[in-house]
This record gives sequence, C-alpha cells and structure tokens, in this order.
Amino acid sequence: MTSLATRATPLIPPGWAGVATCALGEVQPSGPWRPPYHALLLATAGHGAVEVDFEHHTCRPGTLLWIRPGQELRIGANGLSASVVTFDTLLAGDHWPERPEAPARWQLQGEDEDAVITEFAQLAVDCERHRSGPVAADLLRHQLAVLLLRIALLTDDPGPLGAEGRTFARFRRRLEASHPRSRRVEDYAEEMGCSVRTLTRASLAVTGRTAKQVVDDRVALEARRLLACTPMSVAEVGRHLGFPEPTNFGRFFHREVGMSPGQFRADAATNGRTGVPAQRRPSD
Repeated sequence: MTSLATRATPLIPPGWAGVATCALGEVQPSGPWRPPYHALLLATAGHGAVEVDFEHHTCRPGTLLWIRPGQELRIGANGLSASVVTFDTLLAGDHWPERPEAPARWQLQGEDEDAVITEFAQLAVDCERHRSGPVAADLLRHQLAVLLLRIALLTDDPGPLGAEGRTFARFRRRLEASHPRSRRVEDYAEEMGCSVRTLTRASLAVTGRTAKQVVDDRVALEARRLLACTPMSVAEVGRHLGFPEPTNFGRFFHREVGMSPGQFRADAATNGRTGVPAQRRPSD
C-alpha cells in the first residue's frame, strides 16, 4: 500500500528547539502538500496568493496566516515577500479556546503589525545566533510563546462556551480522531453518551449544519487533502476513509465536492483551482 507521506516539504521544519524561521524567498514553488507542523506566514512586501485547504488567500503587507498541521498548503511563484515561523505542535500554547474554527487569517495594521513584525524579526535573529544549549532553547520557545500571545490578543474572546458549544467541541475532537473509522453520527453519540438529536442540535447551533453534514464535510476535506497531497490511488484513499468499494467513495465524493476524485486530483495538480463549492469554503 502506498505511504501516506506527503511530497517534499518546501518549508523549513522546526529546528532543534522546536522552532525555525525562513523567508518566503527561500521556499521553492511546489505542488500542494501537508506540513506536519504549524507555520506562521507574515507578508512583508508585494502581493500574492497562498492556498490553505484549497482556499486561495490573497496576501499583502500585514497579512498573517496560521497554517495548522495536516492542512493542505500550496505556495506558488508570486511577487510576495514574507517571513515564516514554523514550530512543533506541543509549542502551540493553551491560549486558543476550543472553537469550531480557530482563526487562521488576520490583516494587521498599526501597533499590532509593528509588534508582530518585531517578534518575527527577533525570532529570526536568535534562531540564527543560538543553535544549541538549554538556555537558548528556552529563549526561542519563550519568544515563540510571546508571539502566539500577541496573535491571541488579535481575536476577540467570545466568552465561555455554552452547553451546545461544549458538546460540539467534544464532538469535533472525536470526529478529528475517528473520521477515518466511522461516518455514522450514531457512533459518535454513543461514544459521548448522548443522543443523535443532541449532537445535531449542537451542530446546528454552532455551524448551521447537521451533525451528519459536519461528519461528511470532514471526511470530504480529508479526501481532498489525500488526493491532492499524496500519491495514494483513488481506491486507497477511499479505503483509508472507510469505503471498501471505490464506487461508493466516488459517489460520496461527487456528491460532496461536485466532481469525481480523478477530476479533482487532475485539477489540483495542474492549477490548484479545485472547484470546491463556495459554501464549503471558509471566509477570509
């Protein structure tokens, strides 16, 4: 069976201390891939587009993107200059409340932009100057923590989750871990000790979509990621996501995405415009 490993990674992975920096100019344009670590991209000059989970983000000076592990990422040839910080998952911090979709894009300005640019620049200097030792590692991790705190302050805190929000957060955690094994809402409800109606009510309250639609959305996203970013065959992708028969996977994919798996893969390989229905795309 073909490995799930992604294609060659164009970003510098986190270094010995779990943090690394580079300039976008050092990144070679490449096809879509899935970094196994976090990446922060801060546009500093020029204009260009970066694709994250098949959404094209138009970037200009002050645009900040947070790419999470496992998301689809495509950085093409463009006129964009940007600084990049990569870091291990364990260093992501606890200041991000559990929400259905964590913020992923900001357009910085004023003092916020100046502060974030300063943190990026200091991290780049210290990653270059300090290459070993426990004190240096602590310094780099502390500077990353400060940067992440500054980013956390860019987003208004909506306050504590209500009962339906907490139920949905639990559902999303289980779905993230178990979507390759089950697409049945009944299975998730049983694991959580609640009813299907409870999960559906929570999903509708938070996202406007039923629990079954939330499950199908997640499976379809994983299918798109695997088709675009790995050499797995269509049948292998289907089996990985719990479809023993390729025809059943093909029907599911066409219903959710609007095209066949083969057509999606061909479009992703040629121009990155995959035809994902607009209602499935996150807004900038």
